[in-house]
Amino acid sequence: MLPAPPAWLNALATATPDHDIHHAFIDWATPRVADERTRALFARMAARSGIDHRWSVLPPTADGGSPVARGGFYDVPGLPPTSVRMAAYAKHAPELALQAIAELGDAFDPARVTHLVVASCTGFVAPGIDQIIARRLGLPPTVERVLIGFMGCYAGVTALRNARHIVRSEPEAVVLVVSVELSTLHLSLADQPEPLLAMLQFSDGAAAGIVSAEPGGLALGEGRSLALEASEDLIRWDIGDKGFEMQLSGEVPGRLRAALGEPGVQAQLFGGDAPTLLAVHAGGRSVLDAVESALHVPADALADSRAVLAAWGNMSSATILFVLARMMERQAQGEGIAIAFGPGLAAEAIRFTAS
Repeated sequence: MLPAPPAWLNALATATPDHDIHHAFIDWATPRVADERTRALFARMAARSGIDHRWSVLPPTADGGSPVARGGFYDVPGLPPTSVRMAAYAKHAPELALQAIAELGDAFDPARVTHLVVASCTGFVAPGIDQIIARRLGLPPTVERVLIGFMGCYAGVTALRNARHIVRSEPEAVVLVVSVELSTLHLSLADQPEPLLAMLQFSDGAAAGIVSAEPGGLALGEGRSLALEASEDLIRWDIGDKGFEMQLSGEVPGRLRAALGEPGVQAQLFGGDAPTLLAVHAGGRSVLDAVESALHVPADALADSRAVLAAWGNMSSATILFVLARMMERQAQGEGIAIAFGPGLAAEAIRFTAS
């Protein structure tokens, strides 16, 4: 039996909305914390988040205000119900995804696409966003589609792994990979630091890539998965009447640091020592600090991840693709691994070679 051909991430592009909501959110959230000392603690942690900007598809008000300002999306008694948020998702998610695809330029030829793999965890619509994207792009109705939903921040890795499997089983395949996340649709009326700091991280963004057997770009290697035991309540998304309710425990960085420091976990995820290039999901400054500490890597090893966090925040599944896009743009070379963490608590990874 002949060996399966390698799969290549030939091109990768990104897109974000143009409405920066980061500092408006901090201004809204800070006074919600009633206790003065706790409020001061929240303000310090917000300032140390490593985030400068976060972007939202929700339009500014007529006078340029944020979604939480008077007249904004969230300026209704008790906040908008999930149905209204899903209507916004159905409108804005395809538009942002198409912006990312357009940024691929000549690398995207709709006539060559045989498969479409879409990751999107911040909304639901049927017919699915995969069908909406395919129809608006004019892709043939015979294009095979995979929709990866509600896996959270590591779904971008899962999308790449699925694209790799398709190409290795069908060498003539050309896979369009898309991730689009609208995290800012899920604001809640929290008044405690932990949920407010969780919401503080999230942003909207989309990424699109082409995976094929044609050499060029990043050679995609084997995937790795690991779910940590007794951790299922550390990261949760529950569908509520007022959007998707994020549960992000402050224990996450410590659990990641402890797990990644174990030789058995390192062997499962890395097959030994961590490679030269580390594309780590920018899930927050404390997460990146935990990874850096556990793996004993140089201070600049996660520079791409920290730059993505600063410029765009945590865009759920799209974030890891933003990190890889930055690596490709600066023409990084060497063996690497892309790794993301999410609900479970679980890690999903894929190896790659940049040359």
